[in-house]
Amino acid sequence: MAKCAICEKSVNYGNKLSITRSHISKRSSRTWKPNLRSVKAIVNGEPKRIKVCAKCLRSGKVKRA
Repeated sequence: MAKCAICEKSVNYGNKLSITRSHISKRSSRTWKPNLRSVKAIVNGEPKRIKVCAKCLRSGKVKRA
């Protein structure tokens, strides 16, 4: 499953509404996936490949190797 190793952000589920919204009863399910990147980071003092979301990379929560 897609999950960030730092903040544990994962897949969210919801409803996709029709474009016109005139027939609001027409709904179908959809998923929102996190923007994950595979990076080499320092984990417990040694370099390791982990999957991290782009928000954690931008905010500096990850120490790159």
